[in-house]
Amino acid sequence: MAEVVEELETGGAKQTFKELFSGAAGGVAQVLIGEWGFVLDVSVQFGGFHYARRQFEARNTLSGKPADLSYTQLYLSGAFAGLANSYLSGPIEHVRIRLQTQPHGAGRLYNGPIDCMRKLVRQGGGIGGLYRGQVVTLAREAMAYGTWFLTFEYLMRLHTRRTSTPRSSIPAPLIALYGGIAGEVLWLSSYPFDVVKSKMQSDGFGAGMRYANMRDVWRQTWREEGMRGFWKGIGPTCVRALPVSAGTFIVVEMVMRAMG
Repeated sequence: MAEVVEELETGGAKQTFKELFSGAAGGVAQVLIGEWGFVLDVSVQFGGFHYARRQFEARNTLSGKPADLSYTQLYLSGAFAGLANSYLSGPIEHVRIRLQTQPHGAGRLYNGPIDCMRKLVRQGGGIGGLYRGQVVTLAREAMAYGTWFLTFEYLMRLHTRRTSTPRSSIPAPLIALYGGIAGEVLWLSSYPFDVVKSKMQSDGFGAGMRYANMRDVWRQTWREEGMRGFWKGIGPTCVRALPVSAGTFIVVEMVMRAMG
């Protein structure tokens, strides 16, 4: 028993490398599909999820239960992955939003990502300027990736139970389908948080600041637009999310199978 637990807890360098590498491959898939994010983000997401999964497996085994995670544990593993990733995604998305929303031509505010980061730190009075909206980012990432991984793993388990076949035999089109559905659930469960985050990260500094804090964003949005204000743009987001999420999961799953 002790040897099994130790193996589950450590996972080994080979397993860790496989999870990070397969996650990075999933990140490359996102770029190729059209989601111009960062490969490192996806690598951290999958590395974090499988790290938390192994900890739960070890805990379950130590208590004499089956090693397989409960659905609550799957959600918590995904939430852990989201929280770990938030320290990358927060500033990365902040910079991206600033670059996308700045005026063009002579009114241009930033000369690329590095210049944007430097000015955000200066205008925000330190590193907090770069990490503006981080609290709501933490909430979004935990909810989003908790439901993302939970949905995908639930559908994969459901398939293996119904067909009495191993996970490794699930065909690629079905993996893509399950991954796509997971992508839709990700955004449906977290989109209001993303709206609030985007408003905070596109807000001005000093005298040009419209929102005092995260709570103020929620209050003003509700007063001016009602519930609809938290769901603007959800349609195009879900259309984009389906192929991106499907491509990510199928690449990660196929790479992990190939690596053994």
